[in-house]
Amino acid sequence: MKRRAFLAILAAAGPALARAGTVEADDPAAPHGGNESGDVLVVAFFDYNCPFCRRAEPELRRFIETDGRIRLVYKDWPVLSDASVVGARLALAAAYQGRYETAHRALMAAPGRRIALDQMRAILQGAGIDMTRLDADAAGHAGEIGAQLARNDAHARELGLTAVPAILVGGRRVVGGFDQENFSEFAALARGGAPGR
Repeated sequence: MKRRAFLAILAAAGPALARAGTVEADDPAAPHGGNESGDVLVVAFFDYNCPFCRRAEPELRRFIETDGRIRLVYKDWPVLSDASVVGARLALAAAYQGRYETAHRALMAAPGRRIALDQMRAILQGAGIDMTRLDADAAGHAGEIGAQLARNDAHARELGLTAVPAILVGGRRVVGGFDQENFSEFAALARGGAPGR
């Protein structure tokens, strides 16, 4: 089956394929990016130790920047290792100094898997994160950070997700590749248009 035909089937089936009723419920405490007034919601579940997440991240970023009308919700979902949990907690702590996206991008660009805590800290410091404040926020907001991770996990399970990355555009789970062109086609479907190809 050609990609365009497949996307047309998705459009006809509607967002129910991705359990969109639960996807659209935004979590105001989760980090956001893109255009807060955007007309299409993108929800991205990821793990900092996932090589596929790392490949998808720059494509997703290009898509959001090029489109200009996308509202992004980041869902840290550390399912691969204990190091993943550490990375998610550090990134969420960086949000308290307004630096979540900086931390996110720095950790996504880190080489290797199961990155040690001292390496993560060096990466974040190199990205300009105030480490003294990060430590204070991580300790002072440990309960909120843990609650955010628990909500993200519950949301993922409610949606039936089993792996990362999981990216939903306009209530539909992206299938067929994590590239800018595919994201754009799913956004067109969300806006009521036809796929571009």
